[in-house]
Amino acid sequence: MQNFKSLEDKILSISPLLKQIKISRFQNALKAKLYPNFQELKKLHIINIESELRWYVIEIYNFDAKEEDKIISYEIVSTDEMQDESKRIEDDIYSVLESFLAELSGKEVFLHSHLELDLGLDSIDYVELFIFIEQSFGVEINEKIFSEMMNVKELYQYIKRDKKFIKSSDITLVNVLKEPIDKKLMYSPWIMYLYKTLLFPIFKIYFRLDLKGCENIPKSACIIAPSHQSMLDGFLIEATLPYKILKNSFFLAYKKVFGTEILKPIADNGQTILIDANENLKQTMQYSALPIRMGKNLVIFPEGARSRDRKLLEFRPFFAMLSKVYDVPVVPVVIDGSFEALRSGKRFPKPKKIHVTYLKPIYPQNLTIDEIVTQTKESINKEMKENPVLI
Repeated sequence: MQNFKSLEDKILSISPLLKQIKISRFQNALKAKLYPNFQELKKLHIINIESELRWYVIEIYNFDAKEEDKIISYEIVSTDEMQDESKRIEDDIYSVLESFLAELSGKEVFLHSHLELDLGLDSIDYVELFIFIEQSFGVEINEKIFSEMMNVKELYQYIKRDKKFIKSSDITLVNVLKEPIDKKLMYSPWIMYLYKTLLFPIFKIYFRLDLKGCENIPKSACIIAPSHQSMLDGFLIEATLPYKILKNSFFLAYKKVFGTEILKPIADNGQTILIDANENLKQTMQYSALPIRMGKNLVIFPEGARSRDRKLLEFRPFFAMLSKVYDVPVVPVVIDGSFEALRSGKRFPKPKKIHVTYLKPIYPQNLTIDEIVTQTKESINKEMKENPVLI
């Protein structure tokens, strides 16, 4: 019988961002209930709490944990207090804000609702929310201010205090993405060639790399959307893209992962756009779109995180939004086997077989953003089921 208390204490010692944790067993695996330390999160101005707890608490713990002690799944508790869900505020400000949040999240909104953990808002939603608040109430807001009031009641109180007017607004992220920005892409084609030249034969021999479907990649600008099983995946894309396509391809990656002392030199010289999920979200979106605007390719991992069990995670819609706004196709990519080669928590890859398959492109004409997301995920899932890697 495992000593859950000792595991809980070990996880709590990793970061002050976690106030409490309760571990239990579910279907022969460990799951956890996480209680965030909201005061610490506010101090550090963190607005993507789930991502922060996943990467800098659970993943760090799992890295050194025994296989039987790894946390396979978790849920984050937004509050430890019982709330009266019947309470609401009867004024125009709250009515306008509540209606917008309900439409944005697709969920019922309460005064105590946490904007991320209860309503499920993400970075794209935050940009929409900030623009909405400015246009509807004349109130300026940024990530730092927002991090200190991430529930509906506190946001309402902030707007009520500083509002200049109340009016309906018709916001659109399309205009945001097309605004001119004062940034340029950093090209390093010869470094990219070097990475590919070195990595491809190593991967071919060590992982018995099976590559298919490169003919499906359009010669014009496109979004390359791979599945995500391990830290190897970005390097696998670099190694398998044809030279002519690779030199015109840029990679989207998280700053807190690829901005480390070890990986930052690779990112700086690998046509990589580093993004921070907790600051400058509007500018980040615009910079991320720059390769597509310049007629280049953009590699985005739609899941936004590595799979913990080989199953596909939920696909985030930003890649599909770019596809729709700029009318460029999405190329779904199956990376299968890298989970077994270098699953989360392992330091050195095992010589397991890996498949990389570039699937037929999905063109955005006559499709909604949701339909692009669905078709991309279904295309990858179908290929993984029909042509499984032989472990």
